[in-house]
Amino acid sequence: MADSPSDKLAAAEFANAPILGPGHDFASVTDKISSIVLSGRTPKWWIVGFLISFALVMLLMVSVTYLLVAGVGIWGIQIPIGWGFAIINFVWWIGIGHAGTLISAILLLLRQQWRTSINRFAEAMTLFAVSCAGIFPLIHMGRPWLGYWLFPYPDTMKMWPNFRSPLVWDAFAVSTYATVSLLFWFIGLIPDLATLRDRAKNRPAKMIYGLLAMGWRGSAVHWERHETASLLLAGLATPLVLSVHTIVSFDFAIAIVPGWHATIFPPYFVAGAIYAGFAMVLTLSIPIRKLFRLEDFITMRHLDNMGKVLLATGLIVGYGYMMEAFSAFYSGNQYERFMILNRMTGPYAPMYWILIACNIVTPQFLWFRKIRSKVGALFAIAMVVNMGMWLERFVIVVTSLHRDFLPSSWGLYYPTRWDIFTFVGTIGLFLFLVFLFLRYLPLISIFEMRTLVASEEEKRAAE
Repeated sequence: MADSPSDKLAAAEFANAPILGPGHDFASVTDKISSIVLSGRTPKWWIVGFLISFALVMLLMVSVTYLLVAGVGIWGIQIPIGWGFAIINFVWWIGIGHAGTLISAILLLLRQQWRTSINRFAEAMTLFAVSCAGIFPLIHMGRPWLGYWLFPYPDTMKMWPNFRSPLVWDAFAVSTYATVSLLFWFIGLIPDLATLRDRAKNRPAKMIYGLLAMGWRGSAVHWERHETASLLLAGLATPLVLSVHTIVSFDFAIAIVPGWHATIFPPYFVAGAIYAGFAMVLTLSIPIRKLFRLEDFITMRHLDNMGKVLLATGLIVGYGYMMEAFSAFYSGNQYERFMILNRMTGPYAPMYWILIACNIVTPQFLWFRKIRSKVGALFAIAMVVNMGMWLERFVIVVTSLHRDFLPSSWGLYYPTRWDIFTFVGTIGLFLFLVFLFLRYLPLISIFEMRTLVASEEEKRAAE
């Protein structure tokens, strides 16, 4: 049924809704964002959330400590399932980190102003997710104290790492991605740290923020160098968005295991990473918007745009699922055919169909503007996608391994409580870092919001 004229008018008004709420000037923007950090009043919900996340971090510490004492035998991995929760969670966390760099770098280069209100905590989310992801390859090695063997350090034994190993590719890709993301995030923070330095009331805060601001005085030379550095790092980060998860997909694609040996994996993994990342951005931005009363800064237009990106990337992921099944049957390879049929009808079939419902069916509701305009519905869809993308990684890893070429070596994978404790502990670590960030650093870029105010004033003057 075609939209009525009133529906079309409402859609046009919604699409052209302002990025910034009315009645804001330079002073009000600076006051509202900086007061979250400098008010001195810690909300009760923050204290409760921080204590819960801290308890989960302690659970992670206990799990990793016991792992180092007892070995990886405490996990559910066995023959033939040598990869379990550790690699599943590594790929999931790396994927979540992609949306921050996409919002910060690519949308900056494309001059998309709607990114302004969400880029800061999306960048922080990237760093925290990569920190959680980096834990798993180390502890999965079995001897994490030898993790430095992955790097080409000069040594007397001349035991250089095998550069044909995906483990080495992961080490270089993830460390490069984390370094560039950290630099990009910190350089964006410098002008705002100077603002907090100038507005802080107590001397320790002034000293800490002043030290981090690195002598920023807001001169024309400072702004010119800041703009140049931001654009250069955005240019470096943009190919990293595509390359990092492509390299992670090579962990699977270069193997001869049915279900992994597929050329579609690199673009398929990148689209899935952006999909999962935007779902997590929505998951964080909606509660933050409500709890800090930031509806004027994170407007419905931001949530609508993120919903559209979620829908677009979800369609690409759905296409990847269909091509994966089509390639398995079209190839004529009996092992590939068995693999896809085993996913659909085997012991882990419920997980496969749940992920199809989460990642393909549920996002289709985002075609409707009425759904995208409801905050609760967006939050629910984002949570479903988060669960679905974790299930996708589980299905890719486990169902390709538990029934391989030899029926005599078939087996089932059951995660132990230590698998679950470690995963839940990394979620706690992620939330712990998020709570610290919200309390001590500006969650929205002050200087970029001022630029947005100036552009809105120019538009009003032109009209």
